[in-house]
Amino acid sequence: MAKVDVSKLRNFSVVAHAGAGKTSLVEAMLFNAGVIDRMGSVDAGNTVTDYEPEEIDRKITITSAIAYCDWTGHRFNIIDTPGFINFIEDTRGCLRVSDGALLLVSAISGVKAETEKIWKYACEYELPRLIFINKLDRENANFLRALDEIEKSFESEAIPLNIPIGEGPSIKGVVDLIRMKAYQYTDGKKEEISIPDEPRIEEFRKKLVEKIAEADDDLLERYLEGEDLTEEDLLKGVKEGSLTRRFIPVVCGAATANIGIDILMDSIVLCLPSPEEMSRISPIRGKNPVDGSEIIRKPDASEPFSAYVFKTIADPFAGKLTVMRVYSGTLKSDSNVYNPGTDTKERIGQVSYLLGKKQISAQTLGPGEIGVVAKLKATNTGDTLCDENSPIVFEKVKFAEPIISYAIAPKSKGDEEKVSAGLQKILEEDPTLSYHRDDETKEMIISGMGQVHIEIALQKLKRKFGVEVEMKTPKIPYRETIKARAKAQGKYKKQSGGRGQYGDCWIEIEPLPRGEGFEFVDKIVGGVIPKQYIPAVEKGIVETMKEGILAGYPMVDVKVTLYDGSYHSVDSSEMAFKIAGSLAIKKAVMEAKPVLLEPVMKVEVITPEDALGTVIGDLNAKRGKVQGVEPQAGGNQKIIALVPMAEMLTYANQLHSLTSGRGLYSMEFSHYEEVPGHLAQKIIEEKKAEKETEKS
Repeated sequence: MAKVDVSKLRNFSVVAHAGAGKTSLVEAMLFNAGVIDRMGSVDAGNTVTDYEPEEIDRKITITSAIAYCDWTGHRFNIIDTPGFINFIEDTRGCLRVSDGALLLVSAISGVKAETEKIWKYACEYELPRLIFINKLDRENANFLRALDEIEKSFESEAIPLNIPIGEGPSIKGVVDLIRMKAYQYTDGKKEEISIPDEPRIEEFRKKLVEKIAEADDDLLERYLEGEDLTEEDLLKGVKEGSLTRRFIPVVCGAATANIGIDILMDSIVLCLPSPEEMSRISPIRGKNPVDGSEIIRKPDASEPFSAYVFKTIADPFAGKLTVMRVYSGTLKSDSNVYNPGTDTKERIGQVSYLLGKKQISAQTLGPGEIGVVAKLKATNTGDTLCDENSPIVFEKVKFAEPIISYAIAPKSKGDEEKVSAGLQKILEEDPTLSYHRDDETKEMIISGMGQVHIEIALQKLKRKFGVEVEMKTPKIPYRETIKARAKAQGKYKKQSGGRGQYGDCWIEIEPLPRGEGFEFVDKIVGGVIPKQYIPAVEKGIVETMKEGILAGYPMVDVKVTLYDGSYHSVDSSEMAFKIAGSLAIKKAVMEAKPVLLEPVMKVEVITPEDALGTVIGDLNAKRGKVQGVEPQAGGNQKIIALVPMAEMLTYANQLHSLTSGRGLYSMEFSHYEEVPGHLAQKIIEEKKAEKETEKS
């Protein structure tokens, strides 16, 4: 395969909310470029970039996929990204290695909360953007409404480079406002036609010319003197305006009908930067792993090799596939590279390009290129690979923390190890999933960005690694504590012929401030309990508190003072005093007004203004305490609240319903608080019933 000229490269992510038509658009681009000989469809499940069985089944993009094509002498590296809220963090990782973003807005549904979130990611990375208004061939499509939503939601000036001829099922084609030519599309084939007599064509053309003239003093002077700007002037001005993000260029069409896609592809060449141009806008920065000093690299083959790993694919047949973007230098097949994060050398076998699930062999990957290698041992998503003699580390993407958890149990006994091993492979693929075994509840816990996210991870576990699990709502880690002081004696006396057992202690317990844990005070005087037995008393108390006294949950925030007791010179032992300590704490706690505590979460909810009252009402109904409301960009509001964890286990689905899919939230542990009496009684009874079931 011919070497790719870095100035002719365009690396971009196709981004939008779920259902805007990203995968169909990628399919149309690959078809127009001659990579595929017929366009697949999401409904038929035969597209290049949605190839996972879970994607075909649900008809949504679940994991990002890479494809490439050549267009007018330029190489496009296209990343088709997820838009469903549960998988949107993957899109953040893809934008990290992109030089631009092609953002889709549906002419039917407009801008959604997910689109706004992705827009913020693109702003974080300072990426030039091009917007494509899609689905103009559908019923109820409205170009002007979509354009208006773009300007309001993104607070940016949107400048159309073309506009549709007709809308909905009657759409014929588009008018190119730069070249002032009209094109009609019939079954995807384009022919030039005369420009329709529509006043809005001149209006949009005038707006485009004025915007470009404003950016350049020389052009502005010529424009004000009545001189027409040339096509070359306009093309140069559009490129400059896009790269500096002075305005957002907008093109339009219909992906599934292949209307305007060739013009969109020309606009990608014009409006999105090459790696060289992007490095001038935002230099490639890394750190020296030895001294932490900043290093700047250029997208040049003569520079030392460096690459960032942005995706890992767990393939049960090919092994682990590592997808990377080369930033500088060249990666060759059959070479060695260095991973400074794990301080290991990696052997590179065959390097390849990706076309969906297909690997196309390449001898080298040059600067700016995206490719894949197999079977790296110590390299994962977020790692840097580089030349050992010129080490560099690129900053990792910080993914959001998981927001929902479920307990899982294998359907077949003895499959725990298979579940763990399979999940570890899936976690390599998806850094937004987490898995651990809860020491307290003895449950296997999987956490992710939503219920669908977790369900799909478990489907992959079954498909790829042949192990099935059941999902359950995880147990809440309640705690027990006391509200009053109490004294009690713990006496253990056992005589059964020969040497007996004797231990006797008196303790006083009192509550500690929340979060203080446990404190043991030895106030024994006069040797009424010999020193060697005092640790045994404490051990008996600690172990009993760990197992819980009121409902089987660990007891916290208690001070225990051992102040009296007695012993027997022959029958006393460490075991006897340990049992005595256990008996004493059990008695004392029941006299000290024991209560249940529950974990309370700090929750931040981003909601559209029109759903604010509904969301706050729902949080109040969940025993939440709203701490404040702050206005956000794009007409959204942020609610900060403290809500018991027990009320938040399925909140992702509820918020989606309350806000029509536009709400987002995050939460973290805040503190423990007393459970209201009527709820505490119910929890205690459920726990007792659970114990009875276990016994039987």
